[in-house]
Amino acid sequence: MPTSTPSGLIEQIQALKRTQNAVILAHNYQPGPIQDLADYVGDSLAMARWAQASAAQRLVVAGVYFMAETAAILCPDKEVLIPDPEAGCSLAESITPAQLTAWKSQHPDAVVVSYVNTSAEIKALSDYCCTSANAVAVAQSIPAEREILFLPDFFLGSHVARMSGRTNIRVWLGECHVHAAIDPDALTAQVARYPDAEVLIHPECGCTTRSLALPAAGIATRVLSTDGMIAHTRASSANTFIIATEIGLLHRLRRQNPDKHFIAAQQEARCPFMNMISLEKIHETLLSGRHRVTVPRPIRERALLPLQRMVNAAPS
Repeated sequence: MPTSTPSGLIEQIQALKRTQNAVILAHNYQPGPIQDLADYVGDSLAMARWAQASAAQRLVVAGVYFMAETAAILCPDKEVLIPDPEAGCSLAESITPAQLTAWKSQHPDAVVVSYVNTSAEIKALSDYCCTSANAVAVAQSIPAEREILFLPDFFLGSHVARMSGRTNIRVWLGECHVHAAIDPDALTAQVARYPDAEVLIHPECGCTTRSLALPAAGIATRVLSTDGMIAHTRASSANTFIIATEIGLLHRLRRQNPDKHFIAAQQEARCPFMNMISLEKIHETLLSGRHRVTVPRPIRERALLPLQRMVNAAPS
């Protein structure tokens, strides 16, 4: 049995990783202790690229289930484990394969672009996958005359249409319940408290449209992916930032920029699914090999091309 102290548990996890040729891939929204322990921390695009590039044969995905599925699709020769298979995603659950099949039948000539926050079955029905970091670039790579079905996030899809200038994008009415609940009034209140702050907003946020008025009021505002926020805050000369996304990202921002000040647009923006992963569960899955994630071969083979297009596309 592992010791109950966090330091003892971390030592045991590190020892298991060494003996098993294992690495931990953690998402930016994971709790701080898991980010500190992980071998790689990043957004969904970075996690997918690291999964492919790693020489490790065992990948422990500290994130939600679709992220582990993505690693399993891209790395069929590696063992992919998730510490808690119940760690789902409200956005991924907002569209089913039957719904997508019906939508495609109504637009038979359209190109289907699926956000990576989807199930393997949805990816297998898609032409392209994308992340918030490269969604605009993916849309711009598709011939202008082709209609696009973008799913499942309404706010990200609206952002892609706005930034690409395309008028032939149809957007599914799905949402991440955490990002959609970030209140525009709460954001406005934080801006009033910190008028000199830069405002960084994830494109899944329900406050994205309201934020378009901020630059006109002299407030520096950017819509960025989580890794985009990491890169921007590192390079920016600003000292204070208001961050509109899941609050797990603030741990990484503060750790990498100890001389800068980061304020959550809404302190309650915490994903319960991301927080289902714990050090204890990581230790248990390494110890037992339980919760391996596999994707049936027919689905994996169909999902591989749209996912590979996502991995190959440059960030926007």
